[in-house]
Amino acid sequence: MLNNKKVRLMTKLAVYETKVGKEDIHLSKYYKTDYVRYQVLKSVISATVGYLLILFLVFVYRMEYLIRNAVTLDYKSLGMFILGIYIIVVTIYGFGSIVVYSRKYDTSRKKLARYFKLLKRLEKLYKEDVPEA
Repeated sequence: MLNNKKVRLMTKLAVYETKVGKEDIHLSKYYKTDYVRYQVLKSVISATVGYLLILFLVFVYRMEYLIRNAVTLDYKSLGMFILGIYIIVVTIYGFGSIVVYSRKYDTSRKKLARYFKLLKRLEKLYKEDVPEA
């Protein structure tokens, strides 16, 4: 005979596993610090590539000015300015990534805790239905 409690519980678990829980289960394979470091590293690399692309576009846009004033430019102050902006951008992206991905990992853990609680409840229902020999 069908047990409606088991069916409802298994349906909830299946919906979670196939939709939202897929990413949560993937995140559970990482420690929090490893996951956050990995995401920060990806963000810093992405910010660096983006910054270099923007710098290249600015260079191409201002190429005529740069060629015309190549001898009179103060390269040291220009380099310090470019480096300063880069450090600011990478710092903002790094700290932003730390905050966002730490929060994402924590919410994922809370969802997984509820998931495991439902799994234990389902296991308990199965143990109640098994007749002892």
